[in-house]
Amino acid sequence: MMAELTHFNSAGEAHMVDVGGKAVTHRSAVAEGLIEMQPDTLQRIIEGSFKKGDVLGVARIAGIMAAKKTADLIPLCHPLPLTRVQIELEPQLTNNAVHCTVSVETRGQTGVEMEALMATQVTLLTIYDMCKAVDRGMRITAVQLTHKAGGKSGDWTRD
Repeated sequence: MMAELTHFNSAGEAHMVDVGGKAVTHRSAVAEGLIEMQPDTLQRIIEGSFKKGDVLGVARIAGIMAAKKTADLIPLCHPLPLTRVQIELEPQLTNNAVHCTVSVETRGQTGVEMEALMATQVTLLTIYDMCKAVDRGMRITAVQLTHKAGGKSGDWTRD
């Protein structure tokens, strides 16, 4: 069974969903993604030898900022008071990539899936931006929601 699309009214027009009647509950979401690169690019990230600075540190801050700005960029998202944004960046030598995992939490009336996905994308884009001078062929891939919890629809985990 497919769920109803909630961002369209009965006339098929886009609208912001009214969440005023929903209960305030603890809500969380986890998203992940990967940026693949040349082995030398990954080595330079690990060594911290990029002229622009600490690639992973800057990317982490950019991702946190992006989570907080999601409602400014995605037209029908509600602005949410985030209680936690955690970004883990793991260099992977076996496949010359950096794996990003973002966890976001709030106590509110709607979920934080979009904030987790936005933070993942911007974190990976920031890595690309900081490294593009030496590796324009980097590839951002596998961005996806892996878990959400809270709210009326309950918990969901990717298989």
